[in-house]
Amino acid sequence: MSYKVAFISLGCAKNLINTEQMMALCREAGHTVTGDPDGADVAVLNTCGFIESAKSEAIDAILELAALKNAGKLNKLLVAGCLSQRYPDDIRAELPEVDGLLGTGSYTDIVTAVEQVMAGERPSFFGDIHRTDEDGGRWVTTPPWTAYLKIAEGCSNGCAFCVIPRLRGKYRSRPMASLLAEAKALADSGVKELIVIAQDITRYGLDLGDGTTLAKLLTELCKLDFHWIRLHYLYPEAVTDELIAVIAREKKIVRYLDIPIQHANDGILKAMRRRSTKAEIETLFAKLRAAMPDVVIRTSLICGLPGEGETEFEELCAFLREQKLQRAGVFQFSPEEGTLAAAMENQVDPDVAARRVELVVDLQSRIMDEYNEQRLGTCMEVLCEGFDSEAGCYAGRTYADSVDIDGRVLFTAAGLVPAGEFVWVRITGVSDGDLTGEVEE
Repeated sequence: MSYKVAFISLGCAKNLINTEQMMALCREAGHTVTGDPDGADVAVLNTCGFIESAKSEAIDAILELAALKNAGKLNKLLVAGCLSQRYPDDIRAELPEVDGLLGTGSYTDIVTAVEQVMAGERPSFFGDIHRTDEDGGRWVTTPPWTAYLKIAEGCSNGCAFCVIPRLRGKYRSRPMASLLAEAKALADSGVKELIVIAQDITRYGLDLGDGTTLAKLLTELCKLDFHWIRLHYLYPEAVTDELIAVIAREKKIVRYLDIPIQHANDGILKAMRRRSTKAEIETLFAKLRAAMPDVVIRTSLICGLPGEGETEFEELCAFLREQKLQRAGVFQFSPEEGTLAAAMENQVDPDVAARRVELVVDLQSRIMDEYNEQRLGTCMEVLCEGFDSEAGCYAGRTYADSVDIDGRVLFTAAGLVPAGEFVWVRITGVSDGDLTGEVEE
């Protein structure tokens, strides 16, 4: 029997790929797949459960779907992903509107779960999170010019603040042959920007024991018909000279490197169980800038880890003022149960941590403004993502802007610019963190 199955994906791009895999499996089984839960037989919510804000978003989404169900506009509700994996008993006890659960080890059980829930059962699938099938088909939901390629699942780094290994399992790389076949299919379909993702792409291949490395994978990906290849996320201690050489040599790899450092004080880094010192991070950034003077570095930072006093926080700020990293995501420490950091002494008052986040965001805003000012008068290659009717002009991104994370370029053109096309734009202004300009004829 065929059902109408609606999918909603929360959280990161890695989670989105699991949603796309479930969509493909349901479509192959003959079900109608949609993104609109109104009128669906089954809604599948793929959740994030990484930090407090993600958990709140997931619970709000469950309640919205439950309201749709109570109004008779939705029949059944399945909840999948990290929240299910982390809190199955709580969901069963406190959210009776949820008809079934799938953990992060059971995305491939989606068709059976749909059929069971429509038969009046309450499916509960929790497979081995260390052994998931990452090579299945996908129904790509991103715009036709951009797609993600997840090269590994899980994480074995064991950072003190992070719950991901408990939700996603140990680090496991996908075979290179499978990745290259998937990437070729994406290129053949017209994808122009390939975003290579994993919890940590720098350790790709090391667990396979056959000599596979990220540098070798990137060399092969660059032979395919992509215009841009973007990298998320590179852990600083695992960036090798060979990898730097490949990134610097290959023109398709954009000079935008997302390198989460989390802090710059050695004591806090050690408490976080990070593997780099401040001096090693500084050395790496100097190497990258020497090899690629136009490199844009993005990072992630945590304020308020237990033990972070004013001295440690000021060291982080001084590091940022000196390094002038063009992009940064700044997060308040979230004491997640089951992590080492949640049980540490010297917890920082949440209000103090929140204020520190504000200070770093303000500092980074000034650094970003300075970077944008330096772009004025230059000509930059922009991937057009369509006409923004609200702004009254076209919108796109440069190599320095990753999708749904960074700023945009708002630009005018004498003629039509199709979405997905690359154009050269002369930068003429800055508007609320976005660049403005006009197509260079």
